Amino acid sequence: MLNMLRRIAAAVFCVFCALALLALAGRARADETCNSPFMANLIKGQESYVHVWTVGVAGMGDGADKLVTVDVDPASASYGKVIGTVSVGGRGEADHMGFTDDRKYLWAGRLDDNKIFIFDVGSDPARPRLVKTISDLVQRTGLVGPHTFYALPGRMVLGFLSNSKDQGGATGLAVYNNKGDFVARYDIPVGKVGTGTGDGYGYDVAINPAKNAMLTSSFTGQKNYMRDLGALIKDPEAMKHFGNTMVVWDLKSMRPIKVLATPGAPLEIRWSLREGDNWAITASALGSRLWLVQQDGAGQWQAQSVATIGDPAKTPLPVDISIAADGRHLWVNTFMDGKTHLFDLSNPRAPVQVYEKTTGKHVNMVSQSWDGKRVYITTSLLSNWDLGNDDQFLKLYHWDGKDLKEQWKIDFYKEKLGRPHHMKFSAGNRDEQSAVAP
Repeated sequence: MLNMLRRIAAAVFCVFCALALLALAGRARADETCNSPFMANLIKGQESYVHVWTVGVAGMGDGADKLVTVDVDPASASYGKVIGTVSVGGRGEADHMGFTDDRKYLWAGRLDDNKIFIFDVGSDPARPRLVKTISDLVQRTGLVGPHTFYALPGRMVLGFLSNSKDQGGATGLAVYNNKGDFVARYDIPVGKVGTGTGDGYGYDVAINPAKNAMLTSSFTGQKNYMRDLGALIKDPEAMKHFGNTMVVWDLKSMRPIKVLATPGAPLEIRWSLREGDNWAITASALGSRLWLVQQDGAGQWQAQSVATIGDPAKTPLPVDISIAADGRHLWVNTFMDGKTHLFDLSNPRAPVQVYEKTTGKHVNMVSQSWDGKRVYITTSLLSNWDLGNDDQFLKLYHWDGKDLKEQWKIDFYKEKLGRPHHMKFSAGNRDEQSAVAP
């Protein structure tokens, strides 16, 4: 009976998703360029707030993981200041977040204890409220390490690091409805699919509705993720257990259709948002390369290594990327050397680095505004991987086309907040938010 109900739910989802694809194909979008194309209430001007999912540190403040809200409206008296925090209690390795399609709720996950916290950010973005905690992921899904939260019409697709049996690389995706109810699980393929062979690893999720295409990337299992970085690098056996593939899925059926070889642990995926483009790009953490995923002349998806990032021999560890709204350039942060790189993507088959700046002792996330004029950077990667405790910050830079100019910096240790990880923008209940019919 349970399997039959799941099949019915999956069928209904396919119909719903197909209708949404028709509505969204070709629509111009706004907001952070990494957000789901299914999101409504998109920011078309100056963002008002940045929400930062923050890793708690024992003995610092309340020591707990928390959602920190920063006022980033230049016209505000509290510009560049923390205006609120919501502690979720305990420390479970706070990692990534994602909005629901109506943008009213923000889902945030913890890798270590497999909890998901749902915040109401729609009622008052300046004062998010914790409204629900999902603590039965393992029982419902058989998966651990919730990493990616990506909006579907009325639902969320979640990407995980591992399975619950061995915390290794074989993992999957789970779909929940916006109320937080489990709907279905889909395994990352292991073995031959199309012309490639899947390794089962997972990490990021990104969707191109116009192409009915979903891409997933791969990194490593939870066992590696939670180890000390120095010990991990020195363990030859552990270093064998990293993903080397991306998977192309048919979105409407949620069926994997092709596995692409992308050696070196591909991480964040960014589709070009320029109308008519049919490509996405990712950075490999261990290979220090940019990979292009694009349809060839026959309509088949292919992956191609197109550029190096820094000196691969020094393992700079590319972590996060942010693509411009017009698909013309890409920001890349490299963790180990604390650098922020800018690549010209005018020819996506041959990206060229045109700018580089050291922005911290180590840096992780990078998010640019839709107009490309503001670039936000945070520092923390993982509790056991961070290179020090004296350079944990959120920074805002202005990009004038030639140089990143620092506007302000919030020292999260000085403020006794913890380690800043993922960021999401809110516009507030003002003219900058424009309702878009789903």
